[in-house]
Order: sequence, then C-alpha cells, then structure tokens
Amino acid sequence: MKILDRYILSKYFKTFIFTVLLLLPIAIAIDISEKIKKFIKHEDLTVWTIAKDHYLNFVIYYTNTFMPLALFIAVILFTSKLASNTEIIAMQSGGISFPRLMRPYFIGATIIFIIAFFANHFMVPISNKTFEKFHRDYIASTWSMRDKDKVSNLNLQLDENNFIFFKDFNTTRNNGNYFGYDHFENGELKYKLTSRRISYEKKDSAFTYVLKDFKKRYITPNNDIIIKGKKFDTIFSIKPSEFKTVGYLAKEMNSFDLMNMIEVATKRGVKNLNPYKVELYKRSSMPASVFALTVIAVALAFRKKRGGMGVNLAVGVALMFMYVFFMKIFEVIAASSNTNPLLLVWLPNIIFGILAIFLYRNAKK
Repeated sequence: MKILDRYILSKYFKTFIFTVLLLLPIAIAIDISEKIKKFIKHEDLTVWTIAKDHYLNFVIYYTNTFMPLALFIAVILFTSKLASNTEIIAMQSGGISFPRLMRPYFIGATIIFIIAFFANHFMVPISNKTFEKFHRDYIASTWSMRDKDKVSNLNLQLDENNFIFFKDFNTTRNNGNYFGYDHFENGELKYKLTSRRISYEKKDSAFTYVLKDFKKRYITPNNDIIIKGKKFDTIFSIKPSEFKTVGYLAKEMNSFDLMNMIEVATKRGVKNLNPYKVELYKRSSMPASVFALTVIAVALAFRKKRGGMGVNLAVGVALMFMYVFFMKIFEVIAASSNTNPLLLVWLPNIIFGILAIFLYRNAKK
C-alpha cells in the first residue's frame, strides 16, 4: 500500500470515528430526556442496569443506524479539507487520476462494509435482544404490549393435510378462544376439532395444548361421528411464538434463524411476512450503501469551491436527508402486504447508486 493510500485511509477512518462519536452523545442526551420519567418510575431499576442493558445496546444499535450518515459526512469533511488545502490539486498535478484517487476510498468503504455486514447479521441481533427486553419491561406501556402479544383471526397450515384456526390468541398468557383444527386426506375433510378455549402447556419436548369445551367430528361416507367433552389434551407441531409476526422478534434473530423462520412460516401459510423480510434485506442493503455514499461524497467535495466546506456539507446533508427519507418510506411500504420487499428495501441504494455512477463519470472528466 502506497503512502497516498495510507494517508487517505487514515483520514477516512479517523474522521468517520470522530463523526460517530459526535453524533452518539446527542442521541443519548435526547433519549435520556425522553425516558428519564419512565426510569424514575421503577424503584428497582439501577443506574448500572440502565447503562448495561439499555445504553450499551443503544450505542450498538444507533452506531449501526448512524453508519451511513456518519460515513457520508466524514468523507465530505476530510475530502473538502484536502481540496481547500490544495492537496487534491497537487495529487492531480502529479498525474494521479480520479479513479486512482478513489482507490483508498473504496478500500475504506469495503472494510466498513464487511464489519457492518457481519455486525448487522449476527452481532446487532444479540444486542437487540437485551435492548428490546429492557424496552418491553421498563419503557413500553402495558396496553401497547398487550396489543403486540395478541394475535387475531389466525389461520395456519401445519403441513400438507392439517390446518389450524384461532379467533384470537395471547402469546404471553399462552391461551386463546374459539380454536379449530381440520385434517384433510386427498383433498377431502376427514376430521374436524373445535373448542371454545385453548391453552398451551410445554411438557418435555412436546407442544401440548389443552382444549376446553371441545367437539370432535369424524366425517365418513355414510354419516358423521360427533364427540363432545369438557377437556382434551392434544399435541401440535407448533409453538405460540410462531403465531405472531412483530418487528421486535425479527430484530432479535440472527439472519440464519430469521431465514429459517420465514421459510417455516411461509409453508404454514402466514399471511404477511414482509416485516420479517424487510428486516432481513435491510441488514445487507444498509452496509452496501457505503459504496454509493462514498462516491457521491468524494465527487461533491474533491473540487475546491468558493463557498468552501460549508457548501459541500450543506449539499451533503440535504442528500443524506433524502436518502434516509427514501429508506424509511420504502421500508414502511415494503412492510405492507402485496409488495416486493426486496426491491423496495434496495430501491434507495439503486437510486443513489445511479447518482453515484453519474457523478463518478462526470468527475473523471
């Protein structure tokens, strides 16, 4: 690696780390001001628990969230400084082309991409598990958690021939109302089980469900056999945690577990898995954004302008705002049903990738 590469890479990482350390205290201060009343309400909540379970994981989560913003601002800052000090003009006078100048930037972007990619897929979900649990225990209201724990009008396919139905089920209390189970053979209904109440009891490794006020119906060619009773124990190959598809569960799973969950839930006929797919695809799209954002930042800042660093920074912040805006809007749209979540999650990168290619070609001239 040549002196030029080491010099730019040093500036790249130092300014990036400085920008992250500048943004995090602001985020922490805002978070403390918003949550201090809720912290005080819990007498058993110590400062150490808040720091360890909330703010340590808060830093991990928001470092990951701020990464594109921090990188973009960092590249604009130190590249603008290189331009204002006429260092880039000296490099170009020495025969260094714009593509050659971009090489250390691409090396730096690749290193950050690799770190962010593995962190997003494996490290951040572990941190999110503690972070989300703290939020549910101390921050979220009781009513909002009740809504998250309740599933209504649930239809699931256990396998090719077996289907279950719930009017509602509470995944915290592990009980529900108005349950139905249908068994088919060669496309014909052969057995139907219904109950007014159902509850889940984990016994050994089996998923045991207790049905109250049940009715069994065996369908035969000649007549139907109906059996009624007060209580009946049965086993299904599914547990209550698989009934619900909420955002915080996706954030707590590493990517292998998340992909497996999506595959199993798809086979069981879960209606809208897009929130899970958005979380999975976002873990790759966010790190990949560093390449387009680095090119755009350099293309904006490598020329010496009359307005200096302030103009570059203003344009950069405006573009960064647009990127974050597009990213959030498309995530919300992608999480709804009847959309293509993969395309929508990657669309901001595609748009800014096209902009990066245009600016790169223009800068080469």
